[in-house]
Amino acid sequence: MTFGTALRDWRTARRYSQLDLAAEAGVSQRHLSFLETGRSRPSREMVLHLSRVLDVPLRRRNDLLVAAGLAPEYPATPLEDDVMAPVRDALQIVVDGAEPNPAFIVDRLWTLRMTNAAARRLLPMLVDPASAAPVAGDPPNLLRLSLHPDGLRDAIVNFEQAAGAIVERVTREVSADPTDRALADLLDEVTAYPGVPSAGGEGDGGLVVPVHYRTDDLDLRLFTTIAVVGTPRDVTLDELRIEWLLPADEASRDALAALA
Repeated sequence: MTFGTALRDWRTARRYSQLDLAAEAGVSQRHLSFLETGRSRPSREMVLHLSRVLDVPLRRRNDLLVAAGLAPEYPATPLEDDVMAPVRDALQIVVDGAEPNPAFIVDRLWTLRMTNAAARRLLPMLVDPASAAPVAGDPPNLLRLSLHPDGLRDAIVNFEQAAGAIVERVTREVSADPTDRALADLLDEVTAYPGVPSAGGEGDGGLVVPVHYRTDDLDLRLFTTIAVVGTPRDVTLDELRIEWLLPADEASRDALAALA
């Protein structure tokens, strides 16, 4: 794909007209038109500037630079790399600080990367984390684990409501990066699971949609809060999400404290 085509696709995805984007970016509409048609070649600074205005994820900013014939700007350092040790330590402090509430870190494809002790206590009480893995030995994928018939489904009382909210969230994530084919394929996969509803299910009028987990030993209502790493300069960090499962009522709070 050429840079001009990719730029036009991102502009369209963000619902900017050429005139609107030109005004927002502080460039002339004529120059923007020339960039999209290929009549002008962008500088490195212009590619990065337009990417910031369009709120393009770091991975896709690299793609835009390459399409423009320029070198990528942002590294994609594996989280397991030695240079990431201080970051891993800091992230572990964050999730450990959520005790006795479960907390975990996932990447853009919902792969489980880090957890705290509360999550490690709770998850095996609800499901075998490997039960919904497409390939034996793969790390758990939180999206598959939540929606697959062999995953958490049997432990979720309000599965249709909770699954609808999850699908809606992933649909928004796909809309935020329409070039992410891997995430779109994952969404297609989970929405093809039997019994998984489409997005937009009606809630019960509450402020959040808690997931109601029930087993012979547990009865918990938990809702999710999400945080991201601020001002990342690495693709891996840009794509990490920190998620907490917080009690939606006093009984759930007491139950999590008891498990600790």
